[in-house]
Amino acid sequence: MVKLVLLHKAGSIYDDQPDRVYDFPKAYLKAMTEAVGDWVVYYEPVKAGPRGYFATARLQQIIAKPGVPGRYLGLIAPGSYLDFDAEVSRLLDGRPLESALAAPDGTPVSGGLVQSAVRRLPEAEFAAIIRRGLPVDLEAQEARRYDLDAAADAALPFERPVIERLVSRPYRDIAFRRKVRAAYDYRCAISGLRLRNGGGRPEVNAAHIRPVSQQGTDSLRNGLALSGTLHWMFDRGLISVADEGSILVSRNKVPADVIDRLIHPSGKLCLPAAERDWPHPDNLRWHRESVFGQMPFDGATPW
Repeated sequence: MVKLVLLHKAGSIYDDQPDRVYDFPKAYLKAMTEAVGDWVVYYEPVKAGPRGYFATARLQQIIAKPGVPGRYLGLIAPGSYLDFDAEVSRLLDGRPLESALAAPDGTPVSGGLVQSAVRRLPEAEFAAIIRRGLPVDLEAQEARRYDLDAAADAALPFERPVIERLVSRPYRDIAFRRKVRAAYDYRCAISGLRLRNGGGRPEVNAAHIRPVSQQGTDSLRNGLALSGTLHWMFDRGLISVADEGSILVSRNKVPADVIDRLIHPSGKLCLPAAERDWPHPDNLRWHRESVFGQMPFDGATPW
């Protein structure tokens, strides 16, 4: 097995959905086949934007792309994709993080491998990129973010092996929550409200649109920032979202005055600034078809 860097840009003409599938030509089939079962890092090419390295995932399988000779699909292992907490710059002190992209004196090279959509990545360089994008102490960072006592008592974290960290559910939950809440500027996507408690902690949850238990991923595009009440309503199918962002309400179960109080006057989602971070239509469609209006509803309500 071998680790890879995969180039991806939002709005690509290829059928890429980084948390599920990577579309590539036959020229990269050998490298992609070698990487099955191992981890990849996603990278935004220079001409597409400034992000650099932005996510990781495990490659599960390669299949021929149906109906398209000479193209293949790399299928991503369910539950493995994870956005970086912070994008990782292409250069460190003017030198590429990938040694294959550096000249003998350490300066960046141009052309050739730099433009390759699939690049092999040594283990040490993979670990270095992951450490920058998903820090060892991410859980401690989150614990002390709004808690001065936790900051004072925090000990240096034990550095777990990289892969152990990437598959840890508690670690992934924190990484997902931080990414989703920051993308929505700590504002509820449905009410539009940005509330904080007395200690400054944001009163907004990071909700999976399609739960991990139902083959959902930890991609930002499978997340919504929601207040506690709206998160509860969303999980129970009382509200959902159309592809164009209109908020759908199960009006036979939710009183009109509750709708007026809880939902943004526009009737549409308050979306992240970057379109690449908007909910993926496939995830919204799954919620509408599998959850909205279909969950049994009785008992106490939060309103």
